[in-house]
Amino acid sequence: MAASAGAAPITIVDLQSDRTVFRAEIQRAPDEIGSASLTNLNPHINSWFVLTLDWPTRGEHQSFHLENSDSQKSLTMSANPEGSLRLEIGGPSNPCQLKFGVNSTSGLLEEARKSGLPYVPLCDGRLYLRNPVVGRATKLEKVTDFLRQHVWGGERFVTLVKKEVYRDKFLEQAAPQSSSYSVVARDEAPAAAVRDVARASLTVTPPDLGIDIDAQTQSMVEGEWYAVRDLADVFVSVMTPAAIAPTILHDRNPSVSDLGSVESAALVYLVAFELERFDLRYELGTEHPRLGWSPRSPPAAQDPRVAGPDGIDTAAPLARTGMVSPALASRTVATFAGGFKREHGAFRYGPFAGRNHGSHYGFVEEGVIFSTLQPGLATVWTTPTGEVQLQTWASHDGALVSGIRDARQNGVPLIEYDASQQKSSPGVWVNRWGEGNWSGSANEDLRTVRAGLCLQEAHGHRFLIYGYFSDATPSALARVFQAYGCRYAMQLDMNALEHTYFALYVMRREERLVEHLIEGMAVLDRQSQGELAPRFLSFPDDRDFFYLARRGSP
Repeated sequence: MAASAGAAPITIVDLQSDRTVFRAEIQRAPDEIGSASLTNLNPHINSWFVLTLDWPTRGEHQSFHLENSDSQKSLTMSANPEGSLRLEIGGPSNPCQLKFGVNSTSGLLEEARKSGLPYVPLCDGRLYLRNPVVGRATKLEKVTDFLRQHVWGGERFVTLVKKEVYRDKFLEQAAPQSSSYSVVARDEAPAAAVRDVARASLTVTPPDLGIDIDAQTQSMVEGEWYAVRDLADVFVSVMTPAAIAPTILHDRNPSVSDLGSVESAALVYLVAFELERFDLRYELGTEHPRLGWSPRSPPAAQDPRVAGPDGIDTAAPLARTGMVSPALASRTVATFAGGFKREHGAFRYGPFAGRNHGSHYGFVEEGVIFSTLQPGLATVWTTPTGEVQLQTWASHDGALVSGIRDARQNGVPLIEYDASQQKSSPGVWVNRWGEGNWSGSANEDLRTVRAGLCLQEAHGHRFLIYGYFSDATPSALARVFQAYGCRYAMQLDMNALEHTYFALYVMRREERLVEHLIEGMAVLDRQSQGELAPRFLSFPDDRDFFYLARRGSP
């Protein structure tokens, strides 16, 4: 920020404090000498690089965003005596060489950029050139963005529509019924929810479940887990808050409001992943979340001399692709929508609004800081070895950043772990509309479709649980995650199916099938040459997302 306020410009590269740079002199004509630099943005992650070419004679400057498909292998750069550039992956015995001709600026790289593809394989797929692309946005996203950016009072209009039109739009209910079908608990499955004993033998039939479960019937005991057919280590559960044990539902915690009759009967769909088997990854959308100032943060918290809370409002020279890398696409088993846009990813009220420039939500991708992680916010983060953590970020956690592969913050915690008491309980801001930044309206009209994420530790295993709440307030999210014994929980996004999208990819009879958590989510996918092209996996999207890839060789 100091650099951008002065004479020196600042880019996202300047935010990466651990970056290393290789430099070399290059030549593309007898009288034309240039310079090249290869920046490893985070050597601890060893995934993203920026190759920069400068030709002073013609005043040309080019930057290319390269992705190393196997972070275990090193990528270095040198120049041959004749001036051609040489990239070496894994050492001199396995080089990837790029040459420069007299009449071309960067040969293979320039051709790769002209392709317009989000990813272009180089060196037999050992490297990818990432190109800037325009991601898909739904009509709803386009209209709301237009109103917010170009129409006076547009944000109020959008809020009015959400309150009057979208409230309860996605509400799902199912009447509990008696059933003789029993569930056999598995040691490898997550822990079941703590339920009201009066409803322990009742089942519900979720009307819009799009995932095929390995069971005799589609009727499901609330709070129990069912294996997904033909997809090992993934489980599905359904629940209504009314089925939660009274000791949890009515424990008089001052941070949680009593649940109304509508949300008490609203169905919740949950999917769990055994974390020893999967890597959790995060990818920014081509457009969202943005990097500049959020209009939600108070004007007094903003510095007009700089473009955003981190001094930047663009990711250039990096390319945001909004889709899964080809190196991981074949191992990807699930994708789901990420968190709030930057417009809503800061605090307007309460203590968080008055510190750290409004406490804009932070995010990190492949070890690269796009927005600084802020203290006090709910954070999901991962390491190169596959460790997944959900926690409230603290000031002293800044030392962890260099070793973090991906991270996303999204407000304040729903469930928080107290290490001193070794127990979890609802976060202190769950029923505080303004201070918790839960969206909705000033009258606390908070009931809407919402998604959340939690971490459960059971039977010697760790499970990442995604929850889709068809109609709920933050208090309902907290109670449900509490019933499932979550160590920590946080909200993701809300208000529409595109914001709570979730899909599984299942191999069945040598065919890869797409199974949406909610059948209506299929409208977010595309058709290409008569085949389904799933969101996030097959084409760029303007929104950020998470995905899970089965562990194995790249």
